[in-house]
Amino acid sequence: MKVLLLNGSPHPEGSTFTALTEVANAIIKEGIGAETVHVAAGAVHGCIACGHCRKAKRCVFTDDGVNDVLDRLDAADGLIVGSPVYYASPNGALLSFLDRLFFTGGGHLAYKPGAAVVVARRAGTTASLDVLNKYFLISNMPVVPSQYWNMVHGYDADDVRKDAEGLQIMRTLGRNMAWMLRCFAAGVKRLRRKPSGRLRISSSENRRKGLAPARKAWYNKPCGCPADHGTVER
Repeated sequence: MKVLLLNGSPHPEGSTFTALTEVANAIIKEGIGAETVHVAAGAVHGCIACGHCRKAKRCVFTDDGVNDVLDRLDAADGLIVGSPVYYASPNGALLSFLDRLFFTGGGHLAYKPGAAVVVARRAGTTASLDVLNKYFLISNMPVVPSQYWNMVHGYDADDVRKDAEGLQIMRTLGRNMAWMLRCFAAGVKRLRRKPSGRLRISSSENRRKGLAPARKAWYNKPCGCPADHGTVER
């Protein structure tokens, strides 16, 4: 088994890398492989909604590493994403990367454990974790916990190395990832299957096909308030 760790910082060996390395070392000590890939070294394209990936199963942009990471997803049993905090949010380049990666290859990650790690000098960490966790939660990925929220504090790598509690949180995260991977592998071996997929219901698709007449009628009802302004768009 192997865990793929994505370093979403512009700095290849900065504070985010230091935190991810602590996680990776804990995973390796548990007898599971770990590979860290730097994904935010340069400019990253945002999704342009061209639809190319629906047919090609690859992103139309080939010069910023999204397709390279896409090729690694099948071999990965778990995913950890690390980011610095900028204005109480993850690195914008990383978010552009993840938008395209998950839209193109999210199916490769279903039922694989995922976790986010964030690094800040002071604040914005919980808001950033919330943003990153949404990628996992929309992709049928169980989220790996730790003993506290997955964050470390420090302006640079040296500061992070002084955050004893933060580094302990990283090590606990690594051990928990290894434990979940073994539990899932044992469960699949015993049950001989993963959770079965279901046909996805799309509200927008239903509206395009005219399958929601009751909802349309509801839109045109009087709003029911004392003010006399007839029907309203609700």
